Amino acid sequence: MHRPPLDVAELRRSIAQSPDLAFFSRIDVVESTGSTNADLVARAAAPDADRHVLIAEAQQHGRGRHERQWSSPARAQLSMSMLVRLRGIVPDALGWLPLLTGVAVVDAVRANTGLNANLKWPNDVLIDGRKLAGILAEVAVAGSEPAVVIGVGLNVSLAQDELPVPHATSLTVAGAPDVDRTALVQSILREFARYFARWQAANWDTTGLAKDYRERCVTLGAQVRAELPGGEVRTGIATDIDEHGRLIIGDRAVAAGDVTHLRPVQD
Repeated sequence: MHRPPLDVAELRRSIAQSPDLAFFSRIDVVESTGSTNADLVARAAAPDADRHVLIAEAQQHGRGRHERQWSSPARAQLSMSMLVRLRGIVPDALGWLPLLTGVAVVDAVRANTGLNANLKWPNDVLIDGRKLAGILAEVAVAGSEPAVVIGVGLNVSLAQDELPVPHATSLTVAGAPDVDRTALVQSILREFARYFARWQAANWDTTGLAKDYRERCVTLGAQVRAELPGGEVRTGIATDIDEHGRLIIGDRAVAAGDVTHLRPVQD
């Protein structure tokens, strides 16, 4: 399978010259690394480290929620992390950053492929109920100006027999031919910058962001099973997302857990 490399020169040119990507100050592409998130977390200690992007053509020790590890063939995915500082944000609002990233990825996938991507709470990107992308955010520096690293792992050209688990999918498997990964990166960064700038201009108020998220989240209205930290299991109808980004199941707000849709979700 032909898997061309990212066009690094084009990515750097667009960051430097495109007004809608000027949000980002630096973009690096490496051939291989253990984890783009870990690399940017290490970089976050520098006081001028902000709005940096790191992409790996191959990632050997990518991490998802609960420290689950994954890897993929070179140039078959987007393995990308972004480092941003959120000056003046209320700590309780930080949980919305990975949800914002999910909205940005959904919009970019829809625009670049025409596929009907959606979100499963909190920030898995689905196509036809199968997982296309995962998102992991980590606080690298705490305090009044927290630095957060957000990683995105998106399956682009993985064939069916290369997918890590049966419930995963890729853009190729879902029917999107010859996806330009460089253009997809630009689109994800553009959407992320747009939503982040709007959120920041609203002084970190989540009202508008929550509306955008709800419109893309197919977990809402679904019968779900949530495996919570500590081993508790809760089932019921997912009815809403609260102001902290938590999932409401019945009369309970769930902040973290593995959520399974118990009935097929209509996209």
